[in-house]
Amino acid sequence: MDEKRRLRISKFVSLVLRHEPGKAGLTLEPGGWVFVDDLLAGAARAGNRFTRDELLAVVEACEKQRFAVDDSGAKIRANQGHSTEVELQFEAAEPPAELYHGTAERNLAAILRDGLLKMARHHVHLSPDPHTATKVGSRHGKPVILVVDAGKLRADGITFYCSANGVWLVEHVPPQYLRVQ
Repeated sequence: MDEKRRLRISKFVSLVLRHEPGKAGLTLEPGGWVFVDDLLAGAARAGNRFTRDELLAVVEACEKQRFAVDDSGAKIRANQGHSTEVELQFEAAEPPAELYHGTAERNLAAILRDGLLKMARHHVHLSPDPHTATKVGSRHGKPVILVVDAGKLRADGITFYCSANGVWLVEHVPPQYLRVQ
């Protein structure tokens, strides 16, 4: 499959598994799961026809591991990044002492004033290392890396989750737990 087709399929799957399942006539189950066959049929109805093999190739090729297929191969979900209502069934996890958040330089003043907000998504996304945070921040302009005092946040009662692809998730990071790297 060529890169253009892989990207088109990936963007459509991200859209319906994270934001607008109705575009493919889907309803997300708890955990964000849908049957692969239902996704393929819904995609075809929406004018985005692709095969199971192409879908699995997209899942496998995704460097960011955005998607997961269950052990049976029958269901698929987005690992995180949802803006649609769904019970994601994440389990609380103990974070490392520091985590990182990459953002565009233009967002820095607001973040230092208000903290990191989840905006339209279920959680704020944090990276386990500065390199990953830099890649994330670079997507939106000149990157700035924020160091999150996750140990202190956790000690102060904030719950953390870690998605299947290693992205750390939290409801909000107040500004006092942030510093610019």
